Amino acid sequence: MLKVYVNDHLDAFDLDEALAKMSPQRHDYLLRFRHERSQRAGAAAYMLLCQGLRELYGITEPPVFAFGEHGKPFLAERPDIYFSLSHCREAAACAVSDSPVGIDVESLRSFSPSLLSRTMSAEESAVINTDDDPRRAFIRLWTQKEAYLKLTGTGLVDELPMVLTDAAALGYIFDVRESDNAKYILSVCHLGPEKHND
Repeated sequence: MLKVYVNDHLDAFDLDEALAKMSPQRHDYLLRFRHERSQRAGAAAYMLLCQGLRELYGITEPPVFAFGEHGKPFLAERPDIYFSLSHCREAAACAVSDSPVGIDVESLRSFSPSLLSRTMSAEESAVINTDDDPRRAFIRLWTQKEAYLKLTGTGLVDELPMVLTDAAALGYIFDVRESDNAKYILSVCHLGPEKHND
């Protein structure tokens, strides 16, 4: 079971209402963000998690997080529930599953050649450089890498060019979605059905 929630109407999101409904832990964390836009996006992602937990598991209390070695949040009271949060300027996203999952959403933006060489394999760089829209091709691959790293909870690693090769070898698959307004791309990483049933 995997459910993905997205809010791409962040300008209409009521930050004050959300802050009043969330756990003190998350409330205090979000208020450390300097910009209201970041607070709003982070709060929207958390509220999507609340929606998912309510709809899928009947959990109505605001979730309180515990954190793994590299800062990955999890629900200490419900280790059988997996989730991942992400946000960018245009959207907030949350994935909820009964198996490990990672999600990343990124705004379409330009990238530098040095970033390309540090993060992409030779094959990925060729795909990006020959695409009609290199920015789009880069973000598609970048969100997949980020989603996998969020699933594993390791954060950014030195071996970024090989991340997708490693993920495929382990049986992970990616669902990639592009917004209708072409402003952001979202990727979800999860186990393929054959691995999930092992």
